[in-house]
Amino acid sequence: MDPSSQGVSLYIPQPAINATVEEDILLSVDYSCDGVPTIEWKYTSSWGVQKIVEWKPGTQANISQSHKDRVCTFDNGSIQLFSVGVRDSGSYIITVTERLGSSQFGTIVLHVSEILYEDLHFVAVFLAFLVAVAALLISLMWVCNKCAYKFQRKRRHKLKESTTEEIELQDIEC
Repeated sequence: MDPSSQGVSLYIPQPAINATVEEDILLSVDYSCDGVPTIEWKYTSSWGVQKIVEWKPGTQANISQSHKDRVCTFDNGSIQLFSVGVRDSGSYIITVTERLGSSQFGTIVLHVSEILYEDLHFVAVFLAFLVAVAALLISLMWVCNKCAYKFQRKRRHKLKESTTEEIELQDIEC
């Protein structure tokens, strides 16, 4: 057997991931080894170390109770975390162990932040809407005021004309 083909190699394309709350995150890895390895993912944070999942590709994954319904495993060793929260920020350590005992581990650091910009976006859109409605109402009031002013001028003008005619008629009768 070729000695260079023994052992485990592990590749992590994205060792640091930034995400926002409620996103689905793929912790992507790829490995190569002889035979079918055992893959284990652990989560470490300031709270301590917690096992997430352990499985052999092609078999049922043993997912910890804390991550039930939140993790999906892939045969290449990757896992997907559904609807992450700030509490999911930390280091995710994968260990790939082949049948003969050699292993390789790697780390992915996940940082999850709150979605503040969406709240600000909503407020900005709402304020723009209110400004637009206010401008429309002010314009409408201005147009109504102009129309009322013109109507009053025409009415005064007609009143002056009718008063002048009456005066002229009265002058003629005398």
